[in-house]
Amino acid sequence: MTIIGMAKITSKGQVTLPVTVRRLLKLNKGQNVAFCIDKAGVVLARLKVSIDHSPYNAAEWSKIEQLTAVKGKILDNSSDAKRHLQEL
Repeated sequence: MTIIGMAKITSKGQVTLPVTVRRLLKLNKGQNVAFCIDKAGVVLARLKVSIDHSPYNAAEWSKIEQLTAVKGKILDNSSDAKRHLQEL
């Protein structure tokens, strides 16, 4: 494994991705990333959220994106997320 950058975790659990990593993964402000764990460690991947094959329609995805951008709410599963949207 090649180390291409390092960062510290803040008191809020946040990490700033080094510019080298952002450039290699072509990450821009507002894009989503996925964290995967395997025996070798943690893998960071650029993530494209798609409404294809989703339990949500385009309007619901728009609400989800707005809510997560502002409040950072984390829900355990898609059922909880759908229920949360219906309660809004």
